[in-house]
Amino acid sequence: MTSDEELFLRCKQGDARAWESLIRHHQDRVLNLAYQFMGNREEARDLAQEIFVRVYEKMEQYDPARPFQAWFNRLARNLCIDRYRHRKRDQVIVDTPVDDFPSLAASSEPPDKRFERQERVENMHQALNTLGEISREAIVLKDLQEHSIEEMAEMLRLPIGTVKSRIHRARIELGRAILRLRNAGAQARLRLRNTRAQPEGSNGL
Repeated sequence: MTSDEELFLRCKQGDARAWESLIRHHQDRVLNLAYQFMGNREEARDLAQEIFVRVYEKMEQYDPARPFQAWFNRLARNLCIDRYRHRKRDQVIVDTPVDDFPSLAASSEPPDKRFERQERVENMHQALNTLGEISREAIVLKDLQEHSIEEMAEMLRLPIGTVKSRIHRARIELGRAILRLRNAGAQARLRLRNTRAQPEGSNGL
């Protein structure tokens, strides 16, 4: 199997097929990363395309002596952070769970289980949207993208101890945010049930 480094070298030499192969190899992961930062399918697709365009534009800056994956990850991460910083928080809309992207969901999963999983994913993204930039980034890279701590340290250019601390604080912050969302949802459902249970014409007194 041709390595990313070999493919990228061929890309720099003008090999269009190598570029197509490189995109196919990374497109699902890039789309997933973009979605987890943006929370919106169309914006994620636009951002994923922008990432590949930027990789192509920065092709000459890649040092073949270093792993391609680390260089690619840092470039993609920086673009995601930049787009996220310039995006108005009140415009964040979670319209489609990440599981709905092709090749990311198991089609044989029972409908009830799939619904529960999608609900958890939506809750996760709603909670992520309440986090600060650093905490959101830590959760996305470690728990959603499943990068190792060493990979994150390389990508973020931070000491491993700092990365570990960020992950720990981010998980605590995320857990609190999810708990708040669950409590708010439970209270809303309770109010709805109480409203439906009142006799017609009753004012609740």
